[in-house]
Amino acid sequence: MIRNGNWKSIEPVEKGWSKDRKYRVVTQKGDVLLLRLSDISRYEEKKKEFEIVQKYASLGIRMSQPLSFGITEDGTEAYMLLSWVDGRDLQEVLPGLSLEKQYQAGCEAGRILRKIHSLPVDAADMPVDTKKEKKLMQLSRYEASGVRIPGDETAVRYVKDNIDRIWLEPPVYLHGDFHPGNLIYTADGRIGVIDFNRWEIGDPYEEFYKLESFGREVSIPYCRGQIDAYFQGQVPEEFWHALAVYVAHASLYSIKWAEPFGEEEVAGMVRRCRTAMEDYDGFSSVIPKWYASGRSV
Repeated sequence: MIRNGNWKSIEPVEKGWSKDRKYRVVTQKGDVLLLRLSDISRYEEKKKEFEIVQKYASLGIRMSQPLSFGITEDGTEAYMLLSWVDGRDLQEVLPGLSLEKQYQAGCEAGRILRKIHSLPVDAADMPVDTKKEKKLMQLSRYEASGVRIPGDETAVRYVKDNIDRIWLEPPVYLHGDFHPGNLIYTADGRIGVIDFNRWEIGDPYEEFYKLESFGREVSIPYCRGQIDAYFQGQVPEEFWHALAVYVAHASLYSIKWAEPFGEEEVAGMVRRCRTAMEDYDGFSSVIPKWYASGRSV
């Protein structure tokens, strides 16, 4: 742990799936900070993450600002200190907003995501391979598992037949987990971004499949707004084809992924998978019903 005489209080933050230990720090001056601690074996990984967060911070978006990075006094952990984005989780706020405000929140999130994806990728960071083989390997793990759901054949076939629809766009820096649970609704009604620990470089269209996984159950207007604003009202056809592949893959593999977390998590992923199957008409359609039906705002 870090000891700092300027800190008034430090409280653990339990929320989230990250391997990091997280703490909310309040300084003697009343400033609020976020402290993330990771095992020292992950030092290089976390150092790179801090550098990437610095890149995102250069965009001028409202987010957890990177303040400092280093090793704890006892040498056992790497630490990252960031500013705290004050407000409420957007996923908790959205259902209480008017449909128009839900849509506008999605629009702001879409504009933020477009900015993130606009960062030039350093040549040293450019990936050598696509994720196509990884996605197919994960799908095979699902097919061989004991958690397959009845009627999944069409989704499995869709992924295999359309895997070449993904990774057609130039790779970009991704947030990696961009959904309302990692966005903050601030007191002035703006959107702040947190939790960049799943950043990666890849297909920009992959960033959107979590709208189906986690966004649409909270707010369909938000999901429409994020897509509309990101593409400035001109959504390319290839986006829908790629997104359908990502949604079909994630809907199935997430069931297998959830196994170690218990039956409740598996049941949640099964529910989301069935919803996706319905939204995409068993993947006979590439535009989900919740978008194709038009805005309800």
